Amino acid sequence: MRRCQSPLVLPGFVFAAALAVSGLLGAHGAAAQQPPPMAPPRAAAPAPAPMGDFGDAGDPWENTNRAIFGFNQGVDRTVLVPVANAYRTVIPSTFRDMVHDFLQNLNSPIIFANDVLQAQPGLAGETFGRALINTTIGFGGFFDVAAKLGVPYHTNDLGITLATWGVDSGPFLMLPVLGPSNPRDLFGDVADSFGDPGNIVASNHNKIWASFARGVTSGIDQRSRNIESLAEIERTSLDYYATIRSLSRQRRAAQIRHQKEDLPNAAPLQGLSALPVPPAAKTVAELPPGSSPAMTYRMVSQQAPANSIADLQRSSLAPGR
Repeated sequence: MRRCQSPLVLPGFVFAAALAVSGLLGAHGAAAQQPPPMAPPRAAAPAPAPMGDFGDAGDPWENTNRAIFGFNQGVDRTVLVPVANAYRTVIPSTFRDMVHDFLQNLNSPIIFANDVLQAQPGLAGETFGRALINTTIGFGGFFDVAAKLGVPYHTNDLGITLATWGVDSGPFLMLPVLGPSNPRDLFGDVADSFGDPGNIVASNHNKIWASFARGVTSGIDQRSRNIESLAEIERTSLDYYATIRSLSRQRRAAQIRHQKEDLPNAAPLQGLSALPVPPAAKTVAELPPGSSPAMTYRMVSQQAPANSIADLQRSSLAPGR
């Protein structure tokens, strides 16, 4: 009997690399806390939280995260945005929507499994109904007929499931290319990729390239849907890294609470969003500065709602939660 190969080598590699980086950061942080041999005695620092209980960890590795964020920005400007712009220019919007709906439908088994694991029968019923309707009447998922019938799309994954059952997120992580995350969500993404039926089928038939093609297409689709919104946030941000950190946390908190969220996705490979794609611009450089209408954001915390990008920026400059 043939053994099943790993459906996604890349997420596993990223996971292992992230763990290695985390270990190096922890070792570096411990070494940095050692006082010089001839230094005068200092007051004892509070004991760090145990590694098994991340709790309110904030962003202890901010310097390294910012360095990775800078690398990601370079990749985004030189590769992702040009490819996303070309995708929007070459592929008509109708076909882009069909690709988006098809990718959402492919995610149905993982979403359904996590709906069940979270004891959400209502969401599980919606996911099952959407998959059945869109796979049949929607011609394999290329048309989101279920949404037109009043059954909206929602995302779900193992990271949300772990959060539902009380697993803390851990410290903020900026992953190379993949973007904002945390240890809990990184583990969930890797586990979901290995449990995804589409990836398993591709692996069993020696078609691992199909899994990579799916991931790349999903990333391009998501980046093409967030070009203007993220460009506007970068243009108006006092600290773009801090704003993205706050944005990703707020978006994730809304997903965990199963609340409707309309924040742009700063991590293209971390779950499809249902945001409609705005009218295409040939390049980000051609966007007229200051001509975009004011964007609004809905906070998912117990604080007052944020009504503008400036509110989001102020929340991003607040201490990490």
